Amino acid sequence: MKKPQRRDPDFALILAILLLLSMGLIMVFSASYVIAGESRGDPYYFLRRQALWVGLGLAGMFILSRFPYWRYRRLSLFVLLANFVLLTLVFTPLGTDLGTDARRWLSIGGLTVQPAEFSKLAFILFTAAYLSSRSVRLENFWSSSFIPLVLVGINFIFVAAQPDVGTALVLVAGTMVIILLAGMPIKHLAALVLLALPPLLAIIFKAEYRIRRLMAFLDPWADPSGTGYQIIQSLLALGPGHLFGVGLGRSRQKLYYLPEPQNDFIFAVIGEELGFVGAAAVLLLFFVLIWRGLKIAMAAPDTFGSLLAAGITAMIAIQALTNIAVVTGSIPVTGITLPLISAGGSSVFITLCSLGVLLNISRYAQK
Repeated sequence: MKKPQRRDPDFALILAILLLLSMGLIMVFSASYVIAGESRGDPYYFLRRQALWVGLGLAGMFILSRFPYWRYRRLSLFVLLANFVLLTLVFTPLGTDLGTDARRWLSIGGLTVQPAEFSKLAFILFTAAYLSSRSVRLENFWSSSFIPLVLVGINFIFVAAQPDVGTALVLVAGTMVIILLAGMPIKHLAALVLLALPPLLAIIFKAEYRIRRLMAFLDPWADPSGTGYQIIQSLLALGPGHLFGVGLGRSRQKLYYLPEPQNDFIFAVIGEELGFVGAAAVLLLFFVLIWRGLKIAMAAPDTFGSLLAAGITAMIAIQALTNIAVVTGSIPVTGITLPLISAGGSSVFITLCSLGVLLNISRYAQK
């Protein structure tokens, strides 16, 4: 393709990213310093780790924002194969469960990484590259959508087996957005939903803990000290926040009441300490990020760039909405982190690298 004119990256997007990261570092420390001090002997434990990954992620974002995005098309298949290798290694001695019931991480050089996070970027890249190929006829299901769907189905099995069904579903949803935007007929989507529903329900109801989570969502107060505990504690954190919150660092629910206050339920701590104003500020920043991402996708100079930008934006939006919906008791607990804010090295690193690609596309977007 003819190389488009390069411009400065999207300033509003950069500003939203940096503000979300800043709020994330502040709230990770606020939510974790008591627990970290007592359990790790270092109140800065989670902050140090998060700051390290943020630094690595910002470096990755800067590098990828300078690398012409259309060159990723040639690397898409290699990246996808690397993704499957990493997912396979989780089930080898290199895999670790970090003391939980889920084997989701790889221990490499003293750092733990979560390959399922890499899957998000890998599938966005591959699906965008495949569906933007001139040889693909989008009106023909078998020559277009079939291959990405089969591959994402295989990836779903790998991730769900860890088990991490929440991340697996976010990955599928993000891939489906790209396929739909590429021109997949609605009738094909309806048929796929009908075909996928029975096995998905089987996966959910096969595990007893998933059934308990569903029941807890429907009526958390039926078992307030058991399956409904997480949702109830989250709502109890949000309630006292009112308009301006109880004050930064003064959350009560983070003191061994709220599970994973620096991670999955950090938005509840934000709501408690910073109130409606703080929570609304987070939502506004995500709105700006998503708005700029969609605008970049619409202004991209080619189909590949458009689908790639839309996929990255959709994946972040789906993950953010899912996390906030869980915290507010709108959907069952899924274990999805809040992008750029929750503690989690692999998540923040891959998200920032993905945003680096999005920033590069913005440099060539048609104004």
